[in-house]
Amino acid sequence: MSEIGKNLTRAKELLDQGDLVAIPTETVYGLAGNALDSTAVVKIFQTKNRPQFDPLIVHVANMAQAKSLVESFPPKAEKLALKFWPGPLTLLLKKKNIIPDLVTSGMDTVGIRCPDHSLTQSLLQSLSFPLAAPSANPFGYVSPTRPDHVNDQLGDQIKYILDGGECRVGLESTIAGFENERVVIYRLGGLRIEDIESEIGKVEVQLNSSSNPKAPGQLKSHYAPLKKVKIGNLPELINQNAHLKPGLLTFQKKIRHVDPKNQIVLSESGNVEEAAQNFFAALRELDKKEIDVILAELLPENGLGKAINDRLRRASAD
Repeated sequence: MSEIGKNLTRAKELLDQGDLVAIPTETVYGLAGNALDSTAVVKIFQTKNRPQFDPLIVHVANMAQAKSLVESFPPKAEKLALKFWPGPLTLLLKKKNIIPDLVTSGMDTVGIRCPDHSLTQSLLQSLSFPLAAPSANPFGYVSPTRPDHVNDQLGDQIKYILDGGECRVGLESTIAGFENERVVIYRLGGLRIEDIESEIGKVEVQLNSSSNPKAPGQLKSHYAPLKKVKIGNLPELINQNAHLKPGLLTFQKKIRHVDPKNQIVLSESGNVEEAAQNFFAALRELDKKEIDVILAELLPENGLGKAINDRLRRASAD
């Protein structure tokens, strides 16, 4: 299994050598390697068993480093970065040739963000290169929000996990692209659309579900546990699956007539931010229980509820 600790020098040494390190962010844990080194990037794809048509996000220490990697920074992109970086926002921008095509799956745009975690910020500031870092889990599976989540699945493949505790946001970053004067949201995530629109006005939402994504997290089936996930009205789902032993993922309260030990409530107070922080860990916990199927209800379609529902729909897709 991996070594887990807070040793920034150890993490830096491994990254400088072209190795991979799991890093904490406010969203989820990332599997990080030198974004400018194609050999390190190949290791990321191999370790995750990730298809090379699914692009990676590049993590930077600050706006100046971001600008050194892209051809241009549109005014609306700069306004969003100044407001929400460090934070759970990825900007899709025209890349410079310094970014290997492998990082962007051959596209001329690269997703860039500045993560809001003190340990990873310190690490990024100590490095002479940015970090490519998709979620630190096997491709398509539930994203990790704690060091032990990473160790459970990738511990035999990476040497070091930088321990930053539990992720504060718990959902991947929101991804925004720029097409002429339009701002397009390609992935719902830890930054609410309402907050983005309060800065730059109305945005367009394009949640692609194809095999040729423009940005990470757009595949139809993604974020999925090993057990089948079904979403809908919980009492109806329980009746429809009466022949199976269910585990329930609920928003605010448990359901009678189902074993309470096989139910997880995301937020008893109905707080969607708390639900987002608990979401991936809850899916993982249910996946380990002796149940046949995971039955889940959608959250209210506002704020981070939209992003959680997007993850649930992808987790339940065939």
